[in-house]
Formats: sequence, C-alpha cells, structure tokens
Amino acid sequence: MAFKITDECTACGTCKDSCPAEAIKEGDKFSIDPDACIDCGTCVDACPIGAIVQA
Repeated sequence: MAFKITDECTACGTCKDSCPAEAIKEGDKFSIDPDACIDCGTCVDACPIGAIVQA
C-alpha cells in the first residue's frame, strides 16, 4: 500500500530528499507516485509534521 501526502504538507521537501525510490514529485504541491512507491515508510519518518499517511 502506497502513501499519500495530506493537505497539511508545508512543502518543506524533507520527504522528497529522503525517498530512496524517488517517488515523491513536486508540482503545485508534493505528491507520491503510487507506482514508484516501494512502501518503505521513509517519507513518513522524515516528515516533521506528520503529513504523510498510508493511502
């Protein structure tokens, strides 16, 4: 099961920098590509405000 970034995201970029699969993309806001996500949870641990949850 992939993860998703909620509306609480402040776009700090910490999750993107931590993702070993490079599944987090930056656009109008950050998003996680569910096809690229390897379900490791590294982004969840990296997010300083807890804005990443299981989809």
